[in-house]
Amino acid sequence: MTGQAGTGTPKGPGAAVSVTPVGANGAFTAPDGRPPRHGLGAPELPADAEAKVRGTYPYTADLWAEGLLWAAVLRSPHPHARIKGIDTTAATAMPGVRAVVTHEDVAGEAGLGRGVADRPPLAAGVVRYHGEPVAAVAADHPETARLAAAAIAVEYEVLEPVSDPEKSFEAEPLHPDGNLIRHIPLRHGDPTATGEVIVEGLYRIGRQDPAPVGAEAGLAVPRPDGGVELYTSTTDPHTDRDRIAAALGLTPEQVKIYVTGVPGALGDREDLGFQLALSLLAIRTASPVKLTASREESFLGHAHRHPTLLRYWHHANRDGTLVKVEAQLLMDAGAYADDSADALAAAVAFAAGPYVVPNAVVDGWVVRTNNPPSGYLRGEGAMQVCAAYEGQMDKLAAELGMDPVELRARNVMATGDPLPTGQAVTCPAPVKELLEAVRDAPLPPLPKDSPVEEWLLPGGQNGAADPRAVRRGVGYALGMVHMLGAEGADEVSTATVKVEGTVATVLCAAVDTGQGFATLARQIVQDVLGVEEVHVAPVDTDQPPAGPGCRGRHTWVSGGAVERAAKMVRTQLLQPLASKFGMSPELLTIADGKITSYDGVLSTTVAEALEGKELWATAQCRPHPTERLNEAGQGDAFVGLAFGAVRAVVDVDVELGSIRVVEVAVAQDVGRVLNPRQLRAQIEAGVTQGVGAALTEHLRVTRGVVRRPDLTDYALPTALDAPEVRVVSLLEERDVVAPFGAKSGVSAVPVVVTPAAVAAAVRAATGREVNRLPVRPQLAVSTS
Repeated sequence: MTGQAGTGTPKGPGAAVSVTPVGANGAFTAPDGRPPRHGLGAPELPADAEAKVRGTYPYTADLWAEGLLWAAVLRSPHPHARIKGIDTTAATAMPGVRAVVTHEDVAGEAGLGRGVADRPPLAAGVVRYHGEPVAAVAADHPETARLAAAAIAVEYEVLEPVSDPEKSFEAEPLHPDGNLIRHIPLRHGDPTATGEVIVEGLYRIGRQDPAPVGAEAGLAVPRPDGGVELYTSTTDPHTDRDRIAAALGLTPEQVKIYVTGVPGALGDREDLGFQLALSLLAIRTASPVKLTASREESFLGHAHRHPTLLRYWHHANRDGTLVKVEAQLLMDAGAYADDSADALAAAVAFAAGPYVVPNAVVDGWVVRTNNPPSGYLRGEGAMQVCAAYEGQMDKLAAELGMDPVELRARNVMATGDPLPTGQAVTCPAPVKELLEAVRDAPLPPLPKDSPVEEWLLPGGQNGAADPRAVRRGVGYALGMVHMLGAEGADEVSTATVKVEGTVATVLCAAVDTGQGFATLARQIVQDVLGVEEVHVAPVDTDQPPAGPGCRGRHTWVSGGAVERAAKMVRTQLLQPLASKFGMSPELLTIADGKITSYDGVLSTTVAEALEGKELWATAQCRPHPTERLNEAGQGDAFVGLAFGAVRAVVDVDVELGSIRVVEVAVAQDVGRVLNPRQLRAQIEAGVTQGVGAALTEHLRVTRGVVRRPDLTDYALPTALDAPEVRVVSLLEERDVVAPFGAKSGVSAVPVVVTPAAVAAAVRAATGREVNRLPVRPQLAVSTS
């Protein structure tokens, strides 16, 4: 960590193990029986919670500007076609149309993309997926803009789409960079080792959509210097600024992004092509331009979870000890690379799960197709392999005649064990304790003692389920995720803390996507400085970069930067007092709004000490470096890991194939609980997303064409589908290299593990081999 500090106005922008009791309402009880009033450990609500509940919180779609124009984007109806000509004459001639732009109007030569920038801002010469932006229109009314976009005549030569990733290897190149984005051949231990028992499995994971509550929206305003100001709900404003500036032929200083209210983000929320079109139209018309995507445009435009095909062979001895894991993983990136190489690295590294595996042979590929784009979602890469390796553990347990929990307990990893990448697990890894916690938790009661008419059966209370055909199943799963970026990613964040009187302000470009960073930043400052009133400034790109809001980064790097800056301000505050009494500032403590010395000689309030002062400090947090996996898939690629265990209880109508998740019990290692209310909310949200991936969520695509991209066909879990979530254990074994000792990415862990546990429970109820997610009804019909 590095930093600077001062007084006056800042220049420029600004290991002990314990189990935390968390009740059903998220309440946390301190050792003295009282919850903390504020600061770390307090169950504080987000400052914007009431406004969001009342519907008064301003989102991007609510923004307005004088002289506003409306935009619409023309998207390709084909997954693969050559553009032979674009005629904008009819659109341009329509009354109220102010501008029509195509790829010919894009001044820069750089592409778009948050990982690899290999995507053209507007399709040039060829379209590579259904819904790819081809042209954009600005008009004085949203309906006029939509009609004008529809009036653009595009002559297509339809080409055969490559929709099967297995055929991508032999297909003609879909992109100048070729079809293979990355291949990782991991070799660990003795590749020729063989176990006494071998089980084989083939698994398929579907295309899950992030489906944010609020679809994409943006407002672009032209600048006097020829640049643009963009108001949007991005999760990575500085990367977006740099990509847009390069694509438009502008300098980064000519593009400024203001982050407005984010209506849900479970990964890479924003389509950069959407932002580029807005910016281009605002510059062309010299007017503010707004675009609010329809749900169909949202489904077509943003990234989805990588559909994955996985083939596994697990080798074990008769006593259940794992000998070797062999796996072949094939991920579908869609037409462009984005951050697919990172997703593959996680999938390959975690292909054996949180188990001790002395030998591993894993090959992973990610390829281009003409399917919808894939990108980052919670637990990307780790979720797909978890469903497969846990399916293998159930299959191995059945082959050996062992209890599935006992087989897992016999093979779980602990601190000091190596990953198949050769990296030693140096962080706390209480995997066995987590498994035992969910195993020992009481099971939910059967409804046999209640009247039949009160039973909540699969398909709903008024569904067609026959109670005599309902079977209950219990399944277990373990999983892991990596925290922060990987393979040499420069994970850094900068924060400024400023105090005037008794009011503190935090400036940090970390976007609060719903994970609660703004609340955490307030609690950190309250904890360090003893001030109650803390404000977190809105995010824009004039502030130093903080990086993307994914993989729990902001808890670690941005929270660490805030803590560092706050401690520097604390030193500025305490140094004069300590000098006055001839002692070191380290001998002074701040608690309950008071400053006291170790011997009680000095006692004053924080408010008195701050009177008339203006203090500030800026600091950075940068974790230890990582390295890219080598040609054998070996290397220290990850900063840290987080683990979780889930037990799922399901009821299955074995005649109809309908499934109800009765309860999900979760045990998770969190390092340290910073806000119990927010922590529980994140776990519940992760479980619900995991249930969706397990049972209902799959964006259906036929030969590259998205079928019915709406929330009628794409079935999100509702409140009636969400199970009872029981947080049975939060293990607090502090990670000594993490700020506050807390592990980040707490919502990703249940997303990764829940689908595997639900699949295991369906297996237990039906006796069927459940090898694809989401589980199809025909797979839930009993064989007996």
